[in-house]
Amino acid sequence: MSIPYRTQRVLNRVGTVALVLAIIGIVGWLCWVIWLQRYVVYTNDGATLDFGLSANEVSGEIAVPPVAEENIAIYYNEGANAIDTSNDLTQLNGYYITAEMFQNNMDNVMLQIERLPSGTAVMIDMKSAYGSFYYSSQLGDAVISQSTDIPSVAKLVDRLQSKGFYTIARVSAFRDYNFGLNHVSSGLYMLSRVGLWADSAGMYWLDPTNATTTSWISSVILELKGLGFDEVLLSNFCFPSSDQYIFNGDKDAALQTAAATLVATCASKDFALSFCIDNPAFPLPDERCRLYLEDVDAGSLTTKVSQATSDNPEAQMVFLTENADTRYDQYSVLRSLEVAEEVEARKGN
Repeated sequence: MSIPYRTQRVLNRVGTVALVLAIIGIVGWLCWVIWLQRYVVYTNDGATLDFGLSANEVSGEIAVPPVAEENIAIYYNEGANAIDTSNDLTQLNGYYITAEMFQNNMDNVMLQIERLPSGTAVMIDMKSAYGSFYYSSQLGDAVISQSTDIPSVAKLVDRLQSKGFYTIARVSAFRDYNFGLNHVSSGLYMLSRVGLWADSAGMYWLDPTNATTTSWISSVILELKGLGFDEVLLSNFCFPSSDQYIFNGDKDAALQTAAATLVATCASKDFALSFCIDNPAFPLPDERCRLYLEDVDAGSLTTKVSQATSDNPEAQMVFLTENADTRYDQYSVLRSLEVAEEVEARKGN
C-alpha cells in the first residue's frame, strides 16, 4: 500500500519539527546541568543542591596534593665502625623448628625444647614464602598467618629466650607472595610484562636490586632483632631458576650487593644476619654473618667446605639437615627438632 504524496510531506514536516525540538531539549538540559554545578555540595553523605550559594562562593576545602608520609623508618649505617666484628662467631650445633611442627603439634615442640640444654642454638620459622608472619608483626605491610596460633608461637619464642638458647629467626627473603601482590613494582615481571612472574607454586619473587625490596626485608630483620633474636636467617635468598622473567643484570653481583646492604644496615656486634644459598662459594660480607646450606649429603661435607671463601668455614658455614649422622658434628649444623631426642641421647653417652 502506497502513502499519498501529501501525507508523506506532512510526515516529513512533523519528523523535522520533532527532531529540532529534541535537539533543543538536549541542549537546554545540558545547559541546565552545567548551571546547576555551581550549587552542588559534596559531603560524606553524598551530593546535595544548595541554591543559596553565591556563584563566587567556594564551598568546602580546596584540594591540595597529599603530603609525603613523614614517619617512614629509614636506617643508616654510620660508617665502617658501625659494625663491631670483634666478637667472633662460634660453631653452631642445634636444631630447627619448622612452621609445620608448631602448627601441627605445639605440645610436642614445647616438650622437646624443655629437654635441650641452655646455650643450644635453635632456629624457628617466623615468616613464610607466602609472606605470612608467624608472630604479631607491627609492620604496615605484614600479613599475619591465619592458620597459626600466634599467641602459642609467642610463648614458644619466650621460652626459647628464657632458657638461654641462641635463637635464630628464619624468614623468606625474595620469595614473598603477599608483598609482591601489594608492591608490584618490587617484583620480577613476566617476559610479556603483563604482570609479575610466579613460580610453580604460584609465589611471586621480589627483585633484589629494588630499593623497596631491601627496605622491606631490612624492616623485618630489625623488628625480629628488636624481639630479642640473636640471628636472622634469610631463606630464598636467590633468583628463581627460570628464564621466564625479566632481569637483565648480573644475578650474582645483585645478590652480593643486596647481602652487603642488608648486613651493613642490620648486623651488629651481638646480632648476626645470615643467608641460605645453594652456592658454598658465595662471598659473604666482611661482617657478622653466616652461610647456610640445605640438604647436603654427609658424604659431600668436605667438598662443600673446601669451596667456601670464608676464613672460618666451621663457624660461618652451617648445614641444615634432618639427619642425625655424626659426620655433621665436625661443622656447624642445625638438625630437625624431630631427631633431637636421638642426638641428645648420644651426647649423654
